[in-house]
Amino acid sequence: MSGILVFAEQRDGKVRRVASEALAAARLLSLQGEGQKVGPIVAVLIGKGISDAAKGLKGADRVYVVDDPAFDFYSSEGYASVVSDIARKMEASFILTGATAMGKDLGPRVAAELHGPYAADCIGLQIGEGGVLIARRPMYGGKVIARVISRQPIFQVATLRPNVFSASLPDDMEEPVIERFSPRLELLTLLAQVKAVRPTIGSKVELTEARIIVSGGRGLKGPENFYLVENLADALGGAVGASRAAVDAGWKPHSYQVGLTGKTVSPLLYIACGISGAMQHQAGMSSAKFIIAINKDPNAPIFKIATYGIVGDLFEILPLLTERIRQIKS
Repeated sequence: MSGILVFAEQRDGKVRRVASEALAAARLLSLQGEGQKVGPIVAVLIGKGISDAAKGLKGADRVYVVDDPAFDFYSSEGYASVVSDIARKMEASFILTGATAMGKDLGPRVAAELHGPYAADCIGLQIGEGGVLIARRPMYGGKVIARVISRQPIFQVATLRPNVFSASLPDDMEEPVIERFSPRLELLTLLAQVKAVRPTIGSKVELTEARIIVSGGRGLKGPENFYLVENLADALGGAVGASRAAVDAGWKPHSYQVGLTGKTVSPLLYIACGISGAMQHQAGMSSAKFIIAINKDPNAPIFKIATYGIVGDLFEILPLLTERIRQIKS
């Protein structure tokens, strides 16, 4: 086997947490096979002005850095071609990236370019007989866990669900060897280029990377009451989410939506406020480690998966809970 290639996603020159999770998952995968490494772990970091960030990619043996103004913003064509070129160069057995918006676009494109198998939104990885990838991934809204087996031992692409794989690595790990990689000249003049990105005004914390998420639903009765959810999220240092009903009603933008047709999150703590918990919503958050449900309906489906449930009026509970948390933290 020729090693594992990890796409290290970055934003504004800072490596995202999903990159550390992918590197930790690659490290565990590399030690399979009677405790022997199956090959080197190579990370690829693409962007503009990102060379210094490469030093923080612990867990990788080598980091290829593509630092060029042409890659200032994500480009499907450009990024996929660079990752594919590096994968061919090292004859990578496995190619891993986070199942973020970028990773979900990049992963299948790389697999198609390399004619390799693709496993999406994985929550578990192992190496099977002959070096093929065996991945576990949720299906049908999380009702079943599928076991996906690759048919070839090379160029096997997998995206990893955020916050499922631990990002922790030993403190004594050596810094990786950093090497600049020059992309093909034609990639520097792409036919389609992103010239600017204007972020929407929203949560201070990225929803898919947040360790704590507080979501609001139809039970808030209107957008003017979403401040209750926002205040609690601010007190906890978490992100704000919303159910499909709240988004469809125009209370929050689609970027806030958690669920089957929104974002899939796996935080340490998920607090559902006034959300009934239909299967579509559960599909996006049921993998949270701890779930707290606040709803006045004792028969709401969300209570079936909740770690703790509070049956009561959220308009009374949320202000008290927020104030108490602020008192404890102060």
